[in-house]
Amino acid sequence: MRSEIAVSVDDQGMGERIQPAECETHGPFQQKVMLMLGREFKIGCPECSRIRAEEEEIRKQAQESALARMRMAEKLGAALIPKRFSSKTFDNYVAESAAQAKALEKCRAYADAFHDHFQAGRCMLLLGKPGTGKTHLAVAIANEIMATSSAAAVYRTIGTILQDIRSTYDRACERSESGIFAALIEPSLLILDEIGASKDKPSDFELSTLFAIINGRYEEQLPTIIVSNLGAQELPAAIGERCADRLREGGVIVLPFTWESQRGKESF
Repeated sequence: MRSEIAVSVDDQGMGERIQPAECETHGPFQQKVMLMLGREFKIGCPECSRIRAEEEEIRKQAQESALARMRMAEKLGAALIPKRFSSKTFDNYVAESAAQAKALEKCRAYADAFHDHFQAGRCMLLLGKPGTGKTHLAVAIANEIMATSSAAAVYRTIGTILQDIRSTYDRACERSESGIFAALIEPSLLILDEIGASKDKPSDFELSTLFAIINGRYEEQLPTIIVSNLGAQELPAAIGERCADRLREGGVIVLPFTWESQRGKESF
């Protein structure tokens, strides 16, 4: 190890020097010693400092993520992800066919590269037959990004959103329509489920609500995941062409779920 090296010390003993030192974990290193008013302040192992800084940043991100989700929950007045779906992950999604495996792979890839999709505002459409695991995979994406980053994700059905907005027309309601829209536009990822679930033509109220949400997120360049039993050709009629056009921008990812329903196949 090199001998002590004096560096930049003035007449009053102010300055610094470099000296050899030993870290119990990382071995020898060149230690900086600050000289101030006759006292020495030794700088520890740089590798230990780097690891502590990384751990502190991870803790900070986790705290910020938890706080963001808490704030979103307060704004929405309900849990972000319903209890039935809260435990849905990629690992407990059962892929019994090549098509299901491909859907799982695509959704996992979206979560893994969420930072890039977030920056691009890239949306995703999970479309097709009911009971095929669309909601499971959509929620798995939300759970994954919230577990691995500071991103906040919100899951809502269009029916619940419409009910929430109608409830604000009651003077006794503490929430406001603008507050509900803000809570849907702000999060890093929004999952909109049961789009086009009704066989009836969507009302003007439903279409205007969908446009306010999707356009609001479009303007902020934030990604949205649409979950629907409709096909790609049918979806624009259920959400309006203006919404469909905004979802397409940024290279929308469309996943068709064409296999049969998996519900009710469990043995008792």
